[in-house]
Amino acid sequence: MTTTFQNETISRPPLPPFTQQSAFAKVQAAEDAWNSRDPEKVSLAYTPDTRWRNRSDFLNGRDEVRAFLARKWERELDYRLKKTLWSFTGNHISVKFEYEYRNEAGQWFRAYGNEQWEFSENGLMKVREASINDVEIEESDRKFRWER
Repeated sequence: MTTTFQNETISRPPLPPFTQQSAFAKVQAAEDAWNSRDPEKVSLAYTPDTRWRNRSDFLNGRDEVRAFLARKWERELDYRLKKTLWSFTGNHISVKFEYEYRNEAGQWFRAYGNEQWEFSENGLMKVREASINDVEIEESDRKFRWER
């Protein structure tokens, strides 16, 4: 099914209700998109009126998400992310994730977290709730070293 927003028809398969195979595919697509570090590309996976909680930030709408992601990847350098499917049902998916990045001063971090996702019938995410914790790591402790 597709939905039209402001003369724009958007569908983002796989669509709910999710199976184990389609939930895995949705999580992998999200991981791939976020690893692109392209705020425009990533933001298109969300409904125009998406609602987010990311740590202590509360965002409303795709435009706020796009601006948030641009700021995020200006600060979080050499960002690399791994998402893992935790559970799914109907139009909901839960994931756990880890990502690594360094700041401008060269300090490396690993972030751990969980996300709960709710999707619209056209496969766009309408709600994202993320709880995230960062820990400082040494460069030698990095796990994610693949080329971008």
